[in-house]
Formats: sequence, C-alpha cells, structure tokens
Amino acid sequence: MLDSLGSLRSLTAGPWIYPVVATSILLDVFLPVLPSGFLVITAATAATAATATAASPDVPSLIPLLLCAATASVLGDFLAYRLARRGGARLDRAIARSRRLSLAQERLGTALARGGGLLVVLARFAPAGRSVVSLGAGAAKRRSKEFLPWSALAGVVWASYSVGLGWLGGQWLGATWFSAGVSTLALFLAGGLAAYLIRRPAEAPAPAS
Repeated sequence: MLDSLGSLRSLTAGPWIYPVVATSILLDVFLPVLPSGFLVITAATAATAATATAASPDVPSLIPLLLCAATASVLGDFLAYRLARRGGARLDRAIARSRRLSLAQERLGTALARGGGLLVVLARFAPAGRSVVSLGAGAAKRRSKEFLPWSALAGVVWASYSVGLGWLGGQWLGATWFSAGVSTLALFLAGGLAAYLIRRPAEAPAPAS
C-alpha cells in the first residue's frame, strides 16, 4: 500500500499536475489518443488515498482537480467549436469526405434543434465523440447558445464521473495501479455504452391514425 502510494505520488505530486491535466484535456479534443481520463483518475486515486492516510500533503486535492478538469473540457470544446465555425469551405469539404463526420454533423444539428443536447453529454464519453460533436457543431454553424450550455454540462459530468471513479478506487482498493486501472476500465465501459446509445437508430415515428 505505502509503496503503491509512493509510486502514484511520484507521478502526481506537485502543483504541475494541474496544468498537465488541463493541457491534456484541452488537446484531446484534437488528439483523442491523449490519456486525459487516465491522468484525472490517477490523480484522484492518489489524492483520495493520501487524504485518508494523511501521508502526503503534496498530491492534488479532489475539488481543484474536478474544477480543473471540467474547465479544461469546456475550453477545449469551445476552441474546437470556434475553429470549425471559422474553418470555411476547406473544413466543409473535409467533413463532406468523412461519412462519420457528415453523419454526426447531421444528427447533431437535428438533436440540437429539437432540444436534444444530451447527445453532447453522451458524446463526451464516447471514443472521439467529443471531437466529432465539437467540430461538427462549429462546422454546421450551430448557434453558441445551442451548443455551449450542453458542452458545459458534458464537461462537468465527465469530470465528476472521472474524479468520482478515482475517489471510489482509492477508497476501496487503495492507491495502487490496479485501482487506477479498474477505474479507467469503468471509464472505458461508460464510453462504450455512450457510443452504443449514440449509434442506436432512432425509433421511427408512429404512423398517423
């Protein structure tokens, strides 16, 4: 336990962990392969166990970590949205060549127009879903008031879930790499469920009687 705590602490100790987490989350809207979720979970796991044992005052605190992750998520979405909105014809052609982006753009526009912005929240968990939705909203010239409130909600939900997984793992399994791995697996499972819900065909409307 103490060896594991020391190992996690060496990775997450010091105030630098906040800018590292924030930068990773900001950039993974453009590079979805970045391990931002794993970083958040690992930092939260170390913080939880260290708090419980009073063994390490230099690990990150849970509330600042949550605020950092949520803020970086919303800012990253906004940057991608604004860049795509100003992308012009070149970006439109790139999206048109991608069946995945074109379909996502069409579904997103329909969902937002009908007040179904929960799609934005689900996409925050799905693999590359955040990128597709943020870029799609900008390229489709969706109004910011249609997209950004849902993006903010998605960022808060995702950050709360990720930090919460780290907290639970630290409470139940201690500050171990196994604990961080189990919590990360739970995040991936949530992403798989979100991807399934997004891709599930919408129910056909009932015929008029």
